[in-house]
Amino acid sequence: MAGLIGFWRRLPWWARVTAVFAGGRTIDTALLLWMAAIEGRNAWTAAHPGYFAFANIWDGRWYQIIASAYSRALPFGNYPVTLPYDTAGHVQQNAWAFLPGYPYVVKGMMLLTRLPWEQSAVIVSLLCAWGATLVFYKLMRLRLRPSTAMYATVLFSVAPVAALFQVAYAEAMYGFLLALILYLLLRRRYWLMLPVIVVAAFTRPSGLAVALTLGLHVLWRLWARWRRGDEYRMPQLVASVVAVLVALVSGVAWPLIAARVTGVPDAYTATELSWRAAYTGWGGLVPFASWIDGAKWWFTLWLGLPAWVGYVALAALVALFALLLLSPAARRLGVDLRLWSASYALYVLAVFFPQSSTFRILFPLFPMLGILAQPRSRWYRVGMVVASIAAQLGWLLLCWTIGDYDWSPP
Repeated sequence: MAGLIGFWRRLPWWARVTAVFAGGRTIDTALLLWMAAIEGRNAWTAAHPGYFAFANIWDGRWYQIIASAYSRALPFGNYPVTLPYDTAGHVQQNAWAFLPGYPYVVKGMMLLTRLPWEQSAVIVSLLCAWGATLVFYKLMRLRLRPSTAMYATVLFSVAPVAALFQVAYAEAMYGFLLALILYLLLRRRYWLMLPVIVVAAFTRPSGLAVALTLGLHVLWRLWARWRRGDEYRMPQLVASVVAVLVALVSGVAWPLIAARVTGVPDAYTATELSWRAAYTGWGGLVPFASWIDGAKWWFTLWLGLPAWVGYVALAALVALFALLLLSPAARRLGVDLRLWSASYALYVLAVFFPQSSTFRILFPLFPMLGILAQPRSRWYRVGMVVASIAAQLGWLLLCWTIGDYDWSPP
């Protein structure tokens, strides 16, 4: 055992992180194959599908539709010029809800390898997830001791939604880009962040959260220079302000493109809202109203409790999150990672309706794993890994498998 531990410690950091990544993917592969073996016939596959077919259900099919027209209809692929409407005049679900970054990269992989979509999509996700894991470790090392950073990386690799690292979803690609943005932010490499910010904004819709984080970062650095004399010279100030502007423009670019192509000013927003109509009915987006409506919906219609119980639970959830960000363990992560966590949580509260996809939507809060990784008890650390793997199984059963009725999409 001592020899094995010594061998592990002599490995370069990237080899150890890669081994952790491979272990996590082995677990998820086994779980996905098990779920596929018990899956019945559904809208996407026959009964008991193979791995690649099972990894390409749900949103993966939307991404495939977008990529299928990539070579003959640049730059908008199969994004509809005319929005689909129902008989009552409501915008129906369509491709504008899915950004083009991931499907276009997969299309490039298809052209490079001559492999079909199913295999190419999984390869892109795995490569991006590997990169995300490597960058995540380096990000944690900027704030935590090596052993704690490595354990945080273990939690990252076995997180409850870690199966997304090897299916046809954009989360792995976005995770890599976001981890790189945060790493460059902590290193104050603002100019290098710019292309990453743009690509990330066209991969997952959270560019405004990045812009808010960077804006707060600039204000924090100005305050620190004024109060403590911290170094924040004019070249860095200019570069960081440019990064804020790039993030802001990138964050609103896709809704503006959708409006320009379709001629409908709220094409993107109306498309996104079509996915929640079964819960909330038809209507416009009112910032921060979605979670209040969700608290009422889940606690009254689902649990049969008074609406005020849901409101109290929501307030308690927000308060606990705020207290976590103010805890000593969170402070060890530094200001910037806490600014991102707060900004992204605020973004989710402003625009998202809580339902089964919430677990996936919360994935960009992965820097907070650095908080959970800090206790050094062996029982705690083993328990957290076991609990995470159990949560993976629960998430796959609840959200990824289809069953008789599609009510809990991932």
